[in-house]
Amino acid sequence: MSAQCEVAARQAAGAPLGVFERYLSLWVVLCIVAGIVLGQRFPALFQALGRLEIAQVNIPVGLLIWVMIVPMLMKIDFSTIHEVKEQKAGIGITLFVNWAVKPFTMAALGWLFIRHVFAPYLPADQLDSYIAGLILLGAAPCTAMVFVWSNLCRGNANFTLSQVALNDLVMVFAFAPIVALLLGVSAIPVPWDTLLLSVVMYIVIPLAIAQGLRKHFLRRGEAALKAAQARIAPFTIMALLITLVLLFAFQGEAIVEQPSIIALLAVPIFLQALLIAALGYWLNRKFRVKHEVAGPSTMIGASNFFELAVAVAIVLYGFDSGAALATVVGVLIEVPVMLWLVRMVNASKAWYEKAL
Repeated sequence: MSAQCEVAARQAAGAPLGVFERYLSLWVVLCIVAGIVLGQRFPALFQALGRLEIAQVNIPVGLLIWVMIVPMLMKIDFSTIHEVKEQKAGIGITLFVNWAVKPFTMAALGWLFIRHVFAPYLPADQLDSYIAGLILLGAAPCTAMVFVWSNLCRGNANFTLSQVALNDLVMVFAFAPIVALLLGVSAIPVPWDTLLLSVVMYIVIPLAIAQGLRKHFLRRGEAALKAAQARIAPFTIMALLITLVLLFAFQGEAIVEQPSIIALLAVPIFLQALLIAALGYWLNRKFRVKHEVAGPSTMIGASNFFELAVAVAIVLYGFDSGAALATVVGVLIEVPVMLWLVRMVNASKAWYEKAL
C-alpha cells in the first residue's frame, strides 16, 4: 500500500471515542425524555411535522438522515477494495457473518422473543412491526462506528478501511433483497416500492454525495479532507439526536403506557450482538487470522448501521411504529455493549494468539 493510502487509513480509523460518542447512551435517554415530554405538550406541532412528506418520505427526517449519514460515508475509501486479497480470510469471515448469518439470526431471535416469549407483554398490534425493526437492524451492519471500535481494539487500519468499503458496496445491492426476504418469511407485508426508495434515498444518493465531497477535499490533500471531516463530524450525532426527539414525540404515548417495551426489545438485540461477536471472533481464530484483523472483523458484525435502520424504519412504517422504536433501542444499547466487547477482545488477545 502506498504511503498516502496508509495515512488515509490511519486517519479513517479515527481517534478514541469523543464526548458525544462516549456518552451516546446518555444523550439518547435524554432525547427519549425530551421527545416524550414535547410530544405530550405540543401534539399538534409534531403531527404537522409528520405530515410534511413527499413520496412517503418525511422531509425533515430525510434531511436529518442525510446529515447523519454523509459525514460517515465520506470516510469510505473505495480505492482500498483491491487490497482485500491481502486479508482474504478476514474479509471472507466478515462477509459471511454480516450477510449469510447476521440478518437471519436477528430475524430468528425476533420471532422467538417478540412473537412468543414476550408476546403477552407487548401490544399485539405492533408485534410484526417490532420484528420488522429488528430485521432492519440485522440487515444493516456497521459502517462508521466500526472505525472507532477498530481503533479501540488496536485493529489494522488498512483492513478496517477495506472491509467497510466492500461491505458498503455489498449493502447497496443486498440490503433490500435480504430485508424483503426476511419480512416475507416472517409473514410481514413487503412494501417493495418504499423499500427500494429507501435504498436509493439512504444508501445510493448519500454514498454518491459523500464520495463526491471526499474527492473534492482530497484534491487539496489529505489534511484538507481530515479538517473537513472534523468540522462536520459533530453534525452527525446532533442530527441523530434531533431525529430521536422527533421519533419519541410520536412514540411517547405508547411508551408512557408500557415503559417495559424498551427493555424487552433490548433483549434480542443484546443477545444478537453477543452471538455475532462470538461467532466472528471464533471463526477468525479458527482460520488463524491475525488479532489486529480479527478485532475489526468481529466489531463490524456485532454493531449496526443504526442510522440507516432508523431511517428505513421511519419511511417504511412511520414515526409512531414499533419498527422505528425497535431500531432506536438499538441506538440506546450500542455504545455500552460495543465498549464491553472491545474490552473482551483486548483482554483475550493472549488466549487468541495461542492458536496462531
